[in-house]
Amino acid sequence: MRFELDDDQALLRSSTRELLENEAALADTRAVMEEVPEGFDKNMYAQLGELGYMSVLLSEEDGGLGPIAFAVILAEMGRVAFPGPFLEWVTAIRALSDCDHPAAQEWQAKASQGDTLVSFALAEDLHDADPAESKVVFADGRVRGTKVFVPFGEHAQALLVSTAQGLALVPRPGTGWNSTPLETLDHAQRFVAIEFDDEGTLIAEGEAAASVLETARRLGALGASAAMFGLMERSVENAVQYTTEREAFGKPIGSFQALQHRAADMLLKSESTRSAAFRAAWAEENGEDDADYLISVAKAWAGPAGRFVGGQTIQLHGGVGYTWEYDPHIYLKRIKTLEQFHGSNRWHIQNALKLSPIL
Repeated sequence: MRFELDDDQALLRSSTRELLENEAALADTRAVMEEVPEGFDKNMYAQLGELGYMSVLLSEEDGGLGPIAFAVILAEMGRVAFPGPFLEWVTAIRALSDCDHPAAQEWQAKASQGDTLVSFALAEDLHDADPAESKVVFADGRVRGTKVFVPFGEHAQALLVSTAQGLALVPRPGTGWNSTPLETLDHAQRFVAIEFDDEGTLIAEGEAAASVLETARRLGALGASAAMFGLMERSVENAVQYTTEREAFGKPIGSFQALQHRAADMLLKSESTRSAAFRAAWAEENGEDDADYLISVAKAWAGPAGRFVGGQTIQLHGGVGYTWEYDPHIYLKRIKTLEQFHGSNRWHIQNALKLSPIL
């Protein structure tokens, strides 16, 4: 079966591509990544909120469009290496909407506007960001403990913090977060470690909290897979364009069969990722029993495939491929970052094996 977008989804793809190419082209956002402390353009995110992008994972009644549309948007954002916490932001909005607590509903409405950043604080081990039981505690109305790899946490207005008691919502304290910036490979990312001793609200407990976090994990992995596909797709296009223009021995290097073989292998990896990501998105949208399995398959495949495509893009650009002025290193660094978060390759391989219908 060959998956194709329906007319509405195809229109969303084309309109999103036009928007991002006009308003957030990589040539323009490089300065944002490198110079803006937040790491993203607040005005651009406010525009995304006005256009309804921040609500993509909500119910249809609340303006949501579903997991397939979510994957379409993330793929287009991957194509321009779109900076900022869009993936974490929209999954946090979905997590808030899945909680019945009034505080969660209040912050979900704020975050959906695109001007109030809510992110996740989940990981506690600097050597392993995969899902694990939390040692951070919620007691007497306060969250206490340390979280690491909090995406764009320093500038978040609120954080969803996993604790041993459930999921806590912690608004930004008046003095700011007690945070420490973490060094990153991708200079567009902003990870911090945060030591919590702050007032918060427990918005989900027990099985309800586990369900909210499980949904957020699945959707985060799906979004990361789609984004990696977009990064790969654009990397292939960039490599083909460069090898068409660059000449050696009086002819374009793209005419050499050895380089054509490399490009063909890159295209195969990219298109396979497309198939895996959108098959998983379709299963999630339609409530299929194997959705979690398919998402893990897509995420486990996308990481190594993306590393191959990104690395080959640098190779096909020759001596300039790894230089700061050219774009290939940005795509490769983003792929390698997405590969490690929202569940590592190892975690998703193990999850896929555990859930496999044929084992």
